[in-house]
Amino acid sequence: MTSPNREQIVAALDSVIDPVDGKSITAKDMVQGIDINNEVVNVMIAVDPKRGPALEDLRQAAEKAVASVNGVTTARVALTAERPTAASQSAAHQPAAERPAQPGQRPQGAGQKPLELPSVRSIITVASGKGGVGKSTTSVNLALSLVAKGLKVGLLDADIYGPSLPRMMGLREAKPVPSSEHQGKMIPPSAFGIRIMSIGFMVDEEQPVIWRGPMAMGALEQLLRDTDWGDLDVLVVDMPPGTGDIQLSMAQRVPVTGAVIVSTPQDIALLDAKKGLNMFRKVNVPVFGLIENMSYYKCPECGHVDHVFDHGGARKAADELGVPFLGEIPLDLKIRLGADEGTPIVHTEADGEHAKAYGAIAGKIAAAIEERVGPAEAPKKKGLFPKISFK
Repeated sequence: MTSPNREQIVAALDSVIDPVDGKSITAKDMVQGIDINNEVVNVMIAVDPKRGPALEDLRQAAEKAVASVNGVTTARVALTAERPTAASQSAAHQPAAERPAQPGQRPQGAGQKPLELPSVRSIITVASGKGGVGKSTTSVNLALSLVAKGLKVGLLDADIYGPSLPRMMGLREAKPVPSSEHQGKMIPPSAFGIRIMSIGFMVDEEQPVIWRGPMAMGALEQLLRDTDWGDLDVLVVDMPPGTGDIQLSMAQRVPVTGAVIVSTPQDIALLDAKKGLNMFRKVNVPVFGLIENMSYYKCPECGHVDHVFDHGGARKAADELGVPFLGEIPLDLKIRLGADEGTPIVHTEADGEHAKAYGAIAGKIAAAIEERVGPAEAPKKKGLFPKISFK
């Protein structure tokens, strides 16, 4: 199949008309960005923030037009709101996304409404202040641990620039397929009883994603909105490192139940973890606690424990910041190999020491979720998430 080119996409978008004045969105220079990756096309359309919520029909029309181009298998169109840039704006005239959040409120993007995910009972983000701390490995094994406790779990790869879940879940060749029950939605690949969605299913593993922030955020929103998640108790979101556009977009647009912060014991990692934690606090997302990954190394031969990256820093940081310390995960070659080979340690050694460590942390997270979203009428003995009986 021949890949589409930019001229074909622009020609298709020229047929999309703004209902206010009857002019083409290309004639009005509303097309802010076009990214073509083989058969996958992403388009960003700039709109007046006041009109944003009313332009869903226009977005869908643009998406349909792009999808009709020969060679396009996946079309994604996202709207981005124009924002004033004058540095002298007062707080009263700032865009909503830039105003300080009031206690108990989430900041909202200009002209944007929160995404509705009615079939998803709760959403937790697994985040870190910096890369390289094992956040994705932690996300995968926590998701499997929640499944082992009887929960219906989904897993979203929110790291648009560095997606890793297709490899970690053994799904490198998998692709989403159209849903027969919900028009316009895709059924995501599944592994280990978990539905998984990632931009990595749509781009080559070695192909860089070179997008500006608005396009990356638009792609993330579409992954959330256009995925047929089914009925989930928990959607685990593997966040990118840092405190940038993706994190802010999640806080603005997604009803996050709580955040989990992953760090290693060294001071520099903990400093960045504190920044990540404080970012979630500023946007009024509850922080369920800190996890210390690569906490220690235990020799498999003699049992000697060595604290390669120091030890206990995350527990101390949690105490200082007034959040729960969720637990320690050791530095172990088997955990790393399981992630690289698509066979998570919680699956391959379900009764092992490492699976028990992840399971204990998952139990605390499940309890925190139940405390926040559990209905008052839920039976107390079973709780929100009853365990599955295998008798």
